[in-house]
Amino acid sequence: MELLKDKTAVITGGTRGIGLAVARVFLQNGAKTAILGSRKETAEQALEQLRREMPGCQAQGYWPDLTCREQVRQTMEQVAERWGGVDILVNNAGISQRTPLYEYQPGEFEKIMALNVNAVFLCAQAAAEIMRRQGGGVILNASSMVSLYGQPAGVGYPASKFAVNGLTRSLARELGRDNIRVNAVAPGVIATDMVAALPQDMTERLAASIPLKRMGQPEDIANAFLFLASDLASYISGAVLSVDGAAMV
Repeated sequence: MELLKDKTAVITGGTRGIGLAVARVFLQNGAKTAILGSRKETAEQALEQLRREMPGCQAQGYWPDLTCREQVRQTMEQVAERWGGVDILVNNAGISQRTPLYEYQPGEFEKIMALNVNAVFLCAQAAAEIMRRQGGGVILNASSMVSLYGQPAGVGYPASKFAVNGLTRSLARELGRDNIRVNAVAPGVIATDMVAALPQDMTERLAASIPLKRMGQPEDIANAFLFLASDLASYISGAVLSVDGAAMV
């Protein structure tokens, strides 16, 4: 059964890692999928990979500046014009860092907030306007386990994800009247490129500390987004779903 048959989805940060896994599972479940990347080259590479895996899939790439209101609006409208609407938005783009407080450079905190918070707001606003016109939709945001527990360095990242949780819960209450559901997924330790770059002994310690005794895979997070995007979650809104193997940090 294709859970997203005839739906149109927009995924920011969709060119690698969790975002690419979300794009793949959405396409496998029948969604026409727009992948938003930071650069034309990365978007085209991701499209080539997906089309090689799934010949004939309906995927398209875009590369707007997500912190620019006008570029975001233009991209959303282009997707809507191409495929007849925007049914699902996944706000996955973001940056992480672990800079100690005393070592923050000028503008570093603001850069994190610009992409991790401001861009989420701008994309949600642009998509919601289209969703309201068409009678409803789903907005999904990428949070993090550190939004619940914090982290020992790099205060900007958990602060940004705390803000994402606040946006999620508040937008769910505001947009429910327009038949727009808003939820977030809070991943734990996931085997992405960033984690793969860590020393093996560190990743083994991380995995051993998780009750399920393994790190999550991008597909674990993609499946959570798939569930929340589908009609199986038709009465779920305002939730922040932890997908972390019961990890505590």
